[in-house]
Amino acid sequence: MRLVATRCSSASVEVDGEIVGSLPRPGLLVLAGVTHGDGEADAAKLARKLAGLRIFDGEVSALDLDAPILLVSQFTLYGDARKGRRPSWSDAAGGAEAEPLVDRLGALLREQGLHVESGRFGAMMRVASVNEGPFTILLDSADLA
Repeated sequence: MRLVATRCSSASVEVDGEIVGSLPRPGLLVLAGVTHGDGEADAAKLARKLAGLRIFDGEVSALDLDAPILLVSQFTLYGDARKGRRPSWSDAAGGAEAEPLVDRLGALLREQGLHVESGRFGAMMRVASVNEGPFTILLDSADLA
């Protein structure tokens, strides 16, 4: 499971002209991708890491600041563009496998006390953000102990 987390002063996700999720105050926009074989343990590792990662000014975490999270599914995080001109999506898990894990990640972040809003899985989404720093970090559950 992969996450791309960006510090934002504002962010929102729109589906069919309707805002379905947004940051109510500065926080993190988190894009989440799932690959085959990812499971509950991957979501749990990433939820703990993301919530406690000291990436805000003053070396504080989302938990320290009660910073909200806008969680958006992004299967393209597992795109492979090493060959040719058309990316392969074969490493991205299908919706039946990925959607429950993205939902579980959101639930685990909420269980830690964070405010989490999300996009709509599988929908064509329009994501807008004002990045701060800019500060963006990639987390991969395969790389975490």
